[in-house]
Amino acid sequence: MHEQYQPRDIEAAAQRHWAEHKSFEVTEQAGKETYYCLSMFPYPSGRLHMGHVRNYTIGDVIARHQRMLGKNVLQPMGWDAFGMPAENAAIQHKVAPAAWTYENMAYMKAQFTQLGLAIDWSREITTCKPDYYRWEQWLFTQLYKKGIIYKKVGTVNWDPVDQTVLANEQVIDGRGWRSDALIEKREIPMYYFKITAYADELLTSLDDMPGWPEQVKTMQRNWIGKSFGADILFDYDVDSVGIAGQLKVYTTRPDTLMGATYVAVAAEHPLAQRAAASNPELTAFIAECKAGSVAEADMATMEKKGLPTGQFVIHPLTGDKLPVYVANYVLWGYGEGAVMAVPAHDERDFAFANTYQLPIQQVFASTDANNSFDAQVWHDWYADKNNVTAVNSGKYDGLSVQEAFDGIVADLEAKQHGERKTQFRLRDWGISRQRYWGCPIPIIHCPSCGDVPVPEDQLPVVLPENVIPDGSGNPLNKMPEFYQCKCPSCGADARRETDTMDTFVESSWYYARYASPQYNEGLVEKSAADHWLPVDQYIGGIEHAILHLLYARFFHKLMRDEGLVNSNEPFTNLLTQGMVIAETYYRMLPNGARQWFNPDEVTVEYDAKGKALSAKLTADGEPVIIGGIEKMSKSKNNGVDPQIMIDEYGADTCRLFMMFASPPDMSLEWSDSGIEGASRFLKRVWRLAYKHVNSGEQQALDVASLNDAQKDIRRSIHAVIKHACQDVGKHQKFNTAIAQVMTLMNVLEKAPTATAQDRALLQEGMETVVLLLAPITPHICHELWQQLGHSEPVIDAAWPQADDSALVQDTLSMVVQVNGKLRGHIDVAASASREDIEAVARANENVLRFVDGLTIRKVIVVPNKLVNIVAN
Repeated sequence: MHEQYQPRDIEAAAQRHWAEHKSFEVTEQAGKETYYCLSMFPYPSGRLHMGHVRNYTIGDVIARHQRMLGKNVLQPMGWDAFGMPAENAAIQHKVAPAAWTYENMAYMKAQFTQLGLAIDWSREITTCKPDYYRWEQWLFTQLYKKGIIYKKVGTVNWDPVDQTVLANEQVIDGRGWRSDALIEKREIPMYYFKITAYADELLTSLDDMPGWPEQVKTMQRNWIGKSFGADILFDYDVDSVGIAGQLKVYTTRPDTLMGATYVAVAAEHPLAQRAAASNPELTAFIAECKAGSVAEADMATMEKKGLPTGQFVIHPLTGDKLPVYVANYVLWGYGEGAVMAVPAHDERDFAFANTYQLPIQQVFASTDANNSFDAQVWHDWYADKNNVTAVNSGKYDGLSVQEAFDGIVADLEAKQHGERKTQFRLRDWGISRQRYWGCPIPIIHCPSCGDVPVPEDQLPVVLPENVIPDGSGNPLNKMPEFYQCKCPSCGADARRETDTMDTFVESSWYYARYASPQYNEGLVEKSAADHWLPVDQYIGGIEHAILHLLYARFFHKLMRDEGLVNSNEPFTNLLTQGMVIAETYYRMLPNGARQWFNPDEVTVEYDAKGKALSAKLTADGEPVIIGGIEKMSKSKNNGVDPQIMIDEYGADTCRLFMMFASPPDMSLEWSDSGIEGASRFLKRVWRLAYKHVNSGEQQALDVASLNDAQKDIRRSIHAVIKHACQDVGKHQKFNTAIAQVMTLMNVLEKAPTATAQDRALLQEGMETVVLLLAPITPHICHELWQQLGHSEPVIDAAWPQADDSALVQDTLSMVVQVNGKLRGHIDVAASASREDIEAVARANENVLRFVDGLTIRKVIVVPNKLVNIVAN
């Protein structure tokens, strides 16, 4: 054993051992408890960042701990390899996305190995490889035949320069993020997953998921957005519209129908199109609306604009004519593309009505105030549903919100102009993407047969990997060798679909494929899926709380209904780790932009309490602005390269710092002094182990013959074990478990080593330190376990269990007070009675001195803690 801690050599040796012995490859073992631990798989961007390191270290600590508990632990890894970043990098570097992706995967895999992650690489999956997406295409065809996937025209953000659909977040100030072209709203045919068919189950089953954070469940409930309302039909005013018909709107507040003063429709609505045919101003406004964003967040904050169509519809209860407006805040893709506007009781309608001088009719008023409508204070009560009654509502006056709701809906139903309806905010999932680097949609378009799913024996539809995109639309549309084909039904010339799937599809079922990644007969091997699923512990950032986690839950239910899995939810327990954050520093540039500097480039002056006073750029000595602590990111240039940290300190030091600096669900502030402290601690462990191993041959511990001092040391050892079992196993508070080990190290470093019994006790203490740290710092523990005399690797050792008998104290030390003031300490037998304790306290030398001349009135004994003698 080398005297100095040498992490580079120690870690390389441990990793070689694990690789040679295939230590982390697992198979199904009947009768052995399974534990499936999974961290969200990474996008192969090229290098690991500190967020990756933290996420995967947390998962690895949990997996290794569960293995030490005797479970058959599966911890796989793969690559979320399709997507826009690879396509954009390929355009920039003029290479094929496939080559860029595979090169990045190789580099990142080597980094994973350096971190010492206990991954079963035999189960590695890559979503851009045909052996993976073949089964995604197969599932698509099965669901398409059942109507769970369907095709319809959808409104999208269209970049006319790049000739592609953009996600809402890729539209910046109305322009394409890459081309800077003005974005158009365009209607194109797209494929949709009917996720709304599962909305109710996705919502209600959240109540049966105690292992998920409440914050995540609340976010999903709000996204699904179940609401109760009514469909209401407004007859067209034939004189103004020119034809008979009805306008349908859905509202959650039919109780406010008597306050409706206009209706608003989307630019694409038939009424809008009909009115625009003879109105150039309206035609121009509709074009402006179509150029806007389709993002809900943008709709909420944009200026509310509209134009009258000159058309009217008939109020179904009063017979009044309501003007029809085209409004930019109404989306054609949501509901019927029309809204009933009640300005007095809706903030958006209120703003619109004030802009265009439309009537505002109050129909609810507080029971504690007069009924007059005050536009200055309306916001205080417009949404109140409790202490209000109906006003200005004819026969409904005086009713509560619910009574008015029920009465108005009943009358609408009687008139056949409406019906009660439950609706969800959740919309069906459009998965078509006009991009190259994605899973091809397995549909063939035949002039005679229509859209035909690709037969199973012709799957997969392979995406060509040698394509170098230039940014001008989807390259597949320029490749006849890809899209020209024969119809599977009639044999005629046909065209293959060139759209690819949303990459969220790949990440929605990957966890199931890990159960049988080499299986060639189906999406999953049923017996393997039943053995491993659902995932016991899933780890990832809370930024995935909505889309990825919701889609994965949806997919699991789809797979269940296809008979592929037998559980209802994919992930039993969810841990959302906090961000890694660090200081930011910048200078303002003449153009108003900020130039960010990495913390390594900056020298900071601190006050005596550690508060930053000023900072300057080390290179030129000139001041920089302290920007505060933010998430590590490239944009703020405040990231720390984990590779540099691993090279300098070793992976174990990085892992220890990540686990010690903060609980896993809280943000972790990067600290150079913190990682240096972690390094110093591991050196302490190594030094004590080296000293102990070289102290001579070890003998077995004779527990029965321990003296009181040795019993105290052993009590400390087993108290730490007991705490660690709770901290790691039950609460996943790895930082407090590490703190307990540090406390134990303080005890062991001071422990005597004069006798064989002393050294045997130190052996037990060092073994405990190594076992408790093994999931967190596996490399150093691998080496130390061997040096402590064990032939089997530490990964095969059992998690330590506290010896309750060691925690029993023969004597107790108790505080003695006189009139509430500390006057001394006494040692009493643990089994001493109250009377015995009182007698010892009364006889204490200090007590006798302070009660001299006084009369003892009362003696208070707090078991195991203190004795307070009251005297005067």
